[in-house]
Amino acid sequence: MLDHMLAFYGPNTTIWSLQLTNKHVELRHTNPTFWRVEDLGKVETGDSYTLVREANRPYFYQEAYLPGATTQSHASNLLLLPNGDILCAWFGGSMEGKPDISIYLSRLKSGEQSWSEATRMTDDNTRSEQNPVLFLTPAGALWLLYTSQHAGNQDSAIVKHRISLDDGTTWGKEEVLFPDSGIFIRQPVIVLDDGAWVIPVFKCRVEPGERWLGNNDISCIRVSRDEGYTWTESEIPESTGCVHMEIQRLKDGSYLGLFRSRWADHIYMATSPDGLSWRPPQATILPNPNAGICFDVLSSGRVVLVYNHSSKLDATGRRQGLYDDIGYGSDERRDQRSTQDGRESFWGAPRAPLCVAWSDDSGKSWNRRVLEDGDGYCMTNNSEKKLNRELSYPSMVLGGGKIHIAYTFWRQRIKLLLI
Repeated sequence: MLDHMLAFYGPNTTIWSLQLTNKHVELRHTNPTFWRVEDLGKVETGDSYTLVREANRPYFYQEAYLPGATTQSHASNLLLLPNGDILCAWFGGSMEGKPDISIYLSRLKSGEQSWSEATRMTDDNTRSEQNPVLFLTPAGALWLLYTSQHAGNQDSAIVKHRISLDDGTTWGKEEVLFPDSGIFIRQPVIVLDDGAWVIPVFKCRVEPGERWLGNNDISCIRVSRDEGYTWTESEIPESTGCVHMEIQRLKDGSYLGLFRSRWADHIYMATSPDGLSWRPPQATILPNPNAGICFDVLSSGRVVLVYNHSSKLDATGRRQGLYDDIGYGSDERRDQRSTQDGRESFWGAPRAPLCVAWSDDSGKSWNRRVLEDGDGYCMTNNSEKKLNRELSYPSMVLGGGKIHIAYTFWRQRIKLLLI
């Protein structure tokens, strides 16, 4: 006897009709090519259902979840290797900011359908290790970079790294790459035509006696011309509140940078002729809830972006800060003051829906489709009690005419889409 209903999503806007009986399900449609199948739970047999696919959702080839290793999983980062393998790194533990947060790594081998079990890549029980970034150097060395901080104090963060010379089979010891406190990363390293490495960073700045909330964060780039041995830094002008800068080269050879906003208002955009000198960021028409974004540029020149189409205007509440769940213990510092013009970071705007957008004019105008919807509740980071419901922090790679997307699903799993 059938007691579960399955939803079948197809590649166009036509209607599917399902007749549930105690013997079979009748599925009538002119094109039996499925988008995906969802189990909608127990239903009474003998009922009729009509399902209409949302017209603004893109075609899904495949969706999956990475093997879970911890209560919380967040901030995935994808890398496509030359042999066709895909790596995914993320951080996991009990809750962001706690010292059991470590970096994990999984691999999808070329031609296979299952991801490997997660491997724990870091093990510092005094620091919360977050925001992994995978980078394959022109010489073929694989770098794993990540942040390392005390509790919820992002102003204490340093950047560490490990290097593999065999595509991630074995790894060297962890070393500190950027020892200055308050330095954070999230987005990929790019390589310029002259061989220079450029990594976008942001600085979590506070005044003495203040507790970090993100009110005075700025973006910079760090540049190495000797394969990562030494670095110089340039500040992105007028970038207060603009973080998580991602840089990609446009078809005309110039560079585009997109930013997350601490103000939870818009995605911001900056341009550069050479990847080194940048104009001040300007607000785009796309919203941002103070959450991560990712983008890339297709061979056609089209810019493809994955992001949350929401902002503080959609919020029903406001958090004290990102780490208010874990408390402050004996920390008696006062909360960080607002900027000189009165702006403060906004935490708690819903991180949903997760959308894909594209632009054919280098980011001036955008079209969008919904990848996954929900209420995006993130007034807490609590995964143990399954209270958080954000769909956030996407990462993407291009390969084989498809787009691989990884993102945080309710801070419990890393979810993957192939479109």
